[in-house]
Amino acid sequence: MVRERIADDIYVFTSQLYAQVTAGAILTKEGVVLIDTLYYPEETQAIKEFLEDRLGYKVRYVINTHYHADHTQGTYLFPDAQVVSHALCRKLLDTVGREGLAEAKENIPELEGVEIVLPDLVFDEGMLNLHIGGKTLRLYHLPGHSEDMIGIMVTDEAIFFASDNVMPVPTIFDGDYDALVNSLEKILELGPDSVVQGHGEIILRGEVKQVLEDDLRYLQMIKEIVADTVAKGLPIEALDKYDIEYCGKSRIPLNGLVSDLHMANLRKLYREMTENQGVPAL
Repeated sequence: MVRERIADDIYVFTSQLYAQVTAGAILTKEGVVLIDTLYYPEETQAIKEFLEDRLGYKVRYVINTHYHADHTQGTYLFPDAQVVSHALCRKLLDTVGREGLAEAKENIPELEGVEIVLPDLVFDEGMLNLHIGGKTLRLYHLPGHSEDMIGIMVTDEAIFFASDNVMPVPTIFDGDYDALVNSLEKILELGPDSVVQGHGEIILRGEVKQVLEDDLRYLQMIKEIVADTVAKGLPIEALDKYDIEYCGKSRIPLNGLVSDLHMANLRKLYREMTENQGVPAL
């Protein structure tokens, strides 16, 4: 795990074991707000030891940005913290999340002790303000990467935790294309100084607008590619020639995983477009 201090009282932790997934910690005089956890317990345990044993802070809140296991699986290590999420996240953790964890435990011994923890403070629309230790965190429902996704603005620092709505390549295979476009536009409108991605490097001051606009261009491009492929009656395999670099993104981030995510985007759009037109996927 890599630890980075991005403000006097804000740390970001990046996994070295699972797809460079990130978690964040906001330190206040009344305790820590932890934004997400990491996939493997050993890395989340290292976060806990750093915050509680080395720095002497108590984790008061754990925010689950969405239900995906790589962001929620370490929540059980903070039994005294109040867990916060969107209402849909709680519902999905209690269904899809439980099923996914049971399956993962069959193949990954390190997950034997992991338990699903359901959030006990949820909101279902608009925005939730969390006030603690003189700080205000604004939680926004921003569906896109998944339907339950939230983003968090640390208001006094103008640092935005975007979770998986912002990644080295936008992803929609468990979400919705139009919702993600709307959410990226909303983040642009909020105008943060810097953005913590759900996976990968932090987007620093001066780069945010360019990166988000590039993501929006990428989404527009893949939509046009798939629409043209469908209109020509071509099979889904015809999309294979449109690799991630053709669509303006690098294949290097996340140890090359972005190429697989990109192809998943194309194939999801193809299936949706053919279903909407009443044309079966070839």
